This record gives sequence, structure tokens and C-alpha cells, in this order.
Amino acid sequence: MSDKRLEETRISSELLFEGCFLHARRDQVRLPDGGQTVREYIVHPGAVVIVPLLDDGRLVLERQYRYPLERIMVELPAGKLDAGEDPLLCGQRELREETGYSAREWARAGVMHVAIAYSTEVIHIYFARGLISGQRRLDEGEFLDVFAATPEEFFRWCRDGVITDAKTLSCALWLQNVLGGTWALDWHAADHPPSIAENHGPNP
Repeated sequence: MSDKRLEETRISSELLFEGCFLHARRDQVRLPDGGQTVREYIVHPGAVVIVPLLDDGRLVLERQYRYPLERIMVELPAGKLDAGEDPLLCGQRELREETGYSAREWARAGVMHVAIAYSTEVIHIYFARGLISGQRRLDEGEFLDVFAATPEEFFRWCRDGVITDAKTLSCALWLQNVLGGTWALDWHAADHPPSIAENHGPNP
């Protein structure tokens, strides 16, 4: 069946808000049946989340206060893409700045769309292993704790609601299948990343 029967067509677009980080837009769209409606959404630059694996099998996590929710969240290291930035280089930069770790090997898992009804945000998922500790370089105004947990602890926190962050929960699915041998990853040395053609996610 053709996707045309589901597609919506933009008629006009209005910028509602332009911030330092996020933009908000309101579009008039034509529906598949010829009718019209309004779509309001957030324009996001995209981001990267990293699943950092220590040699002893534990993974590196963070505790950070998230102002919109007014609570401390447990989550995986992550950060937004700068304009035109390669996702792998962003992941390497964010891991080093937030945790102090660099990694000898990296594997691209895939992508996730966080809030498809009202945001353009896409998050690229990477795994990192062969971690080497170093000095953190947090951004100004950034405060977070770094700690390590076993996969069993991590999965239990996801189950019990200790972890509710969407990107971290999505990565839990990846980690569970990678550790179980169901999903394979294509690992590359940090200084020899795959070409764009090869950087397509897990092995079949």
C-alpha cells in the first residue's frame, strides 16, 4: 500500500518561539482526506546517548537534576549535537566531558525518536567499551554524579521505576539483547570509525 494515503502536507509554517536550544513551530497542514488542521511541534538539534561498558561488566550511569521534572534522574551519559556534528564524535566528546572516560572501541546501535507526536528530536545510540578513566570537563552550570552499576541492578531499576528516562529505558532493551547474544554490534576502534555506508547499526 502507498504511504500517500497517510501523509500530511505542509501548507504554511509559523515560528512561535526561538530559543538558544529549542524552537517551537505551528504548521497548517493538509490531511490525506483533503481536510486541514494544525500541528505544533518542537524543533530539536538531535542528540547522542552512550552505553559505556566497564571491563568488569558494569555500566557507567549518571545522576542529574532535571529542572522540568524537579527531580534527580538516573540516566546514561548523553548530549545534544552541535550544528553539523558527527554523532560518533559527539558521543566521544560527551562521554569524556561528563564522565572523564574515553573508550577504545565504539559501536553504533541505532536511533530513536523520543516524542514523535510533538518533537523532531532523534537520539543516536552508541555503545562504548575499553574505557579509560580521565578528568571530567563539565560544561559551565552542569552538575552530575557518575557511578557504576551491574546490568542486573540497571535492569531492576528500569523495572521498578527508579529509571524512567526514555532514552535510558530504550538503551536497556538494546543492552539486554546484546548481552543475551540476540543482537550483535559492529565494534570499531575509536580512531578507525566505520564509513558512513558501514555505520548502519547492528549486524543481522
